[in-house]
Amino acid sequence: MENRPMLSPDRIPEPLPAAAADYAVVRRAIEFISAHWRAQPEIAEIAAAIGISETDLHHLFRRWAGLTPKAFVQALTLDHARRILRESASVLDAAYEVGLSGPGRLHDLFVTHEAMSPGEWKSGGEGLTVRYGFHPSPFGAALVMMTGRGLAGLAFSDPGAEEASLADMTGRWPRARHVADPAATAPVAQRIFDPAQWRAERPLRIVLIGTDFQVRVWETLLKVPVGRT
Repeated sequence: MENRPMLSPDRIPEPLPAAAADYAVVRRAIEFISAHWRAQPEIAEIAAAIGISETDLHHLFRRWAGLTPKAFVQALTLDHARRILRESASVLDAAYEVGLSGPGRLHDLFVTHEAMSPGEWKSGGEGLTVRYGFHPSPFGAALVMMTGRGLAGLAFSDPGAEEASLADMTGRWPRARHVADPAATAPVAQRIFDPAQWRAERPLRIVLIGTDFQVRVWETLLKVPVGRT
């Protein structure tokens, strides 16, 4: 039998912690999506690119990033579409620029996540009625804003800062008609903050206001080695 030198205890490599391994997987997934979002990759393509199953990717990504891979693709797409529309591009041009097959797909994306069409968003909410109300939440006063299509905005205020919060949110749609209507927004607030109201068959539209900030936070975190903050 071949005699091999034994490693001293202080030189024996420790197995990679499970959390660090999971982080590495999610990091690769985010890097892949960030590089290929214009191709609108499906979860199967993302999973194949990083070498894990679709199910494992879905669960890991949701646990670490707080949303699904598909939602992250949509977040990046919507964020870039907002930027392009803000620069005076047409809805048609914006749709093709972000890799969608046409303006109908961009319309669906905005209606799902902004509760308004891309044209309405581009115009600053012209012709829209946005109802709002403040409601108690675990994070302070919650400002819930909704259009006829659903939840359009959500913000939190410290005591005494409600007016500033309202001014910030209404400023996102300066041409809309803003109506204080807490009775209309109360059921939505209850569905958000009361776990007893959570139902898989009654999903709330995902509010992606601030997505650019969230994506930039993730980009920053991806540059930090595991174990450092």
